[in-house]
Amino acid sequence: MNQIKMISQMVKLENGYTSCYCCAALFLLLLLLSWHWSRNKKTGDGIPPGNGGLPFVGETLQFMAAINSTKGVYEFVRLRHLWHGSCFKTNLFGETHVFVSSTDSAKAILNNEGGRFSKRYIKSISELLGHHSLLCADHHHHKLIRGRLLTLFSTDALSSFVQMFDVLVLEAMSTWPCGPVLLIQHEAFKLACKAMCKMLISMENGYELVIMQKSIAHLCEAMLALPLRLPWTRFSNGLQARKTIMEILEKEISERRSGIRRTNEKVDFLQQLIEEDDDNKLNDEEIKDNILTMMIAGQDTIANAMTWMVKFVDENQEVLNTLKKEQLQIEKNGRTRRDNLTLEDLNEMQYASKVVTEALRMASVVQWLPRVALQDCEIQGFKIKKGWNVDIDAKFIHFDPTIYNDPHVFNPSRFADEFKPYSFLAFGMGGRTCLGKNMARAMMLVFLHRLITTYKWKVIDSDSSIQKWALFSKLKSGCPVRLTSLKQHSN
Repeated sequence: MNQIKMISQMVKLENGYTSCYCCAALFLLLLLLSWHWSRNKKTGDGIPPGNGGLPFVGETLQFMAAINSTKGVYEFVRLRHLWHGSCFKTNLFGETHVFVSSTDSAKAILNNEGGRFSKRYIKSISELLGHHSLLCADHHHHKLIRGRLLTLFSTDALSSFVQMFDVLVLEAMSTWPCGPVLLIQHEAFKLACKAMCKMLISMENGYELVIMQKSIAHLCEAMLALPLRLPWTRFSNGLQARKTIMEILEKEISERRSGIRRTNEKVDFLQQLIEEDDDNKLNDEEIKDNILTMMIAGQDTIANAMTWMVKFVDENQEVLNTLKKEQLQIEKNGRTRRDNLTLEDLNEMQYASKVVTEALRMASVVQWLPRVALQDCEIQGFKIKKGWNVDIDAKFIHFDPTIYNDPHVFNPSRFADEFKPYSFLAFGMGGRTCLGKNMARAMMLVFLHRLITTYKWKVIDSDSSIQKWALFSKLKSGCPVRLTSLKQHSN
């Protein structure tokens, strides 16, 4: 009897394994058929070439596989350019996406905001940022929000920010050890987050700042996740991180409205938004979503750009020598006049400014600019239907050899002359150009100046692999370096 039971259990187990194997084989077969279709499918009626993928899911599985690889999400786009050309169509998260990659297309789309095109992110990003975010708002709402935020990025505000950020950089670098390995990416993230929190809500120390840093990191990791509201999923963790940030901001706004404020502090972005008294002022939900948006833009994108910049400069000794000569001269000129860098000092950094621009081009931290077609139209000779997502491939344009000679070579001098319109899209173009682009460049210049004039460094891991699940191009290695103090070196 026991033998019969044992045999019965073995048969059940074997049947279970057989079912699993069959499901796996069927899944692989569907993937192979989808791949074969994508390589051989021909489109007609002027529709861009490409593949609809599997029923319902499209090519979402391949997209997610790229996100979960060290080649990064752009590998999905790169391969389809090889298969289909400079313009292709795919299906992601149940929606049609068309990737375009010419400067003419970029100009036609980015200059037509509110007419034939508007901005639209995938569902996971828009839900995590908030529907009132400047990045996700429709054309009319965007104009309203942008108008309220524009005054916060004035020349006077930028001038004050430069000096404040310089103080933070000096404080941070004074604690960096010489000899042991230091992760530039980690330090840049802490710096950028602290700067954004101080500028936006006067938060620069304490438990809440640590919580804010961690929450923003979790939120960014969830932006390309499947938008499934299930416990323990990456997207669910991102939503929880957003909730934490919103609670901190809501508490801050409530205390300020009730008159409970920190003493001895300058008026920050949040206070300026709260104190507006005209009819078009932002409500609390709009304020919170856009404070969050500016924190993410200021922390994640800029910190990544700084990290890539250090790596690129380290790999190009001639660039480093030219840069060092310029920066040491600026330090020498400014030492007797003032302790901190000013906006005027940054304007003198002609070569460093080219280094920043070239680093932004090669890093292409924001790899494409998402839009949605509001009506049927034609792009690059192909028909685009109303409701389709149209993604401007900034990285493809940044590495187009017909625009940039030797595009894979780090050459800041290429920006000595005016570049072709719509060939540099690190901050977008048109009506939705990044509001904080001057602030971002200023942060990179201050960071670069202080690093160059304080330390010699050597990157000890040149691997360019991308961190998994990163929305923005992020080095997997974190850019580990060993530092040598210039003072000790000279001694």
